Amino acid sequence: MTSLAQGDIGAVVERDVEIGALELASGETLPDVVQRVTRYGCEPLPDGSNVVFVPHALSGSSRVLEWWDGIAGAGGLFDTAQWCVVGINVLGGCYGSTGPSSLAPDGRRWGPRFPVVTIADIVEAERGALLEIGIERFATVISGSLGGQQALQWARAHPDLVGQAIVVGTFDHLRAQGIAQNGVARDAIRLDPRFEGGWYEEPPIDGLRLARAIATLTYKSEDLFERRYGNRADRAGGDPSRSLDARFDVEGYLAHQGDVFVRRFDANSYITLTRAMDLFDLRGRERPAGRTRLTFVGIEGDQLYSPQFVWSCAARWAEAGWDSEYRHLESDHGHDGFLAHPQTLAAVLREGLETARPPGTLKGS
Repeated sequence: MTSLAQGDIGAVVERDVEIGALELASGETLPDVVQRVTRYGCEPLPDGSNVVFVPHALSGSSRVLEWWDGIAGAGGLFDTAQWCVVGINVLGGCYGSTGPSSLAPDGRRWGPRFPVVTIADIVEAERGALLEIGIERFATVISGSLGGQQALQWARAHPDLVGQAIVVGTFDHLRAQGIAQNGVARDAIRLDPRFEGGWYEEPPIDGLRLARAIATLTYKSEDLFERRYGNRADRAGGDPSRSLDARFDVEGYLAHQGDVFVRRFDANSYITLTRAMDLFDLRGRERPAGRTRLTFVGIEGDQLYSPQFVWSCAARWAEAGWDSEYRHLESDHGHDGFLAHPQTLAAVLREGLETARPPGTLKGS
């Protein structure tokens, strides 16, 4: 266990939690699973009524305040002076939890042998870790994208353990266009000569950089690209009207994003987690209605999870008897709006949500 900080955000404690073997949806069993858990703020109450669980999106980590300050933290939607905020690195990730870069029982990296995992598997691993640290129930689960898929899976699988689920920038399945885009990104990684079938010693940075660029095209809105970059030449230099190797400014932006990403993420984890996103599909599983309150948030200009489909999902779950509503986030960032504008999202969510309920009065308790 590591104490990372003490200050206006309260205590920060990080630890690796061993949960043992985990039976996966595929029928395989993953042995010796470890979950990296980070906890901020107050000590959790015995009934979990002051606990907020924040699963992360594709490239995030258990360190919630490093990527979502404004939603959690001092003065945030879930102020750590009153709330216990918990993050867990996902199963299959590369920031402390068991994943492809972890050692298998034979002492070698799992690498491409790492099994297919689903969002349901990720949630069950998280549940195991939370139980190990003494948290059985919690007031809220909130996140976006891959994290939003986890939030909805928590509500569907364990409705008696979760007061409310706030599902941002996603819905109950990934449409074919999103699956196709993920598939092309994975192909970009596999085509890198350094990939070596997943047994790379040197990271396949060219493939991973291209995969990130493909994904970024779905994360940002066309309006944002036009306003920020237009048809201008790369600010780093070069004239695309005189050289085929010179870049436009938007190309330079994508290259920069790729350069940053390859320094911090594992290619096999990228393949594993995007496949988990592809496999997520709760359509037809809305019944029977659970006790968890559902809030779906669509994001203006989201090309990956269009707000019209988020609204339809909220309506579908409401028709199945769930306490389900839709809210809308105005943003010029598209899908990334939940990360780019956390204060705006907090304002959208603040009114009428369970943050107004004093800790110790968990809904349904």
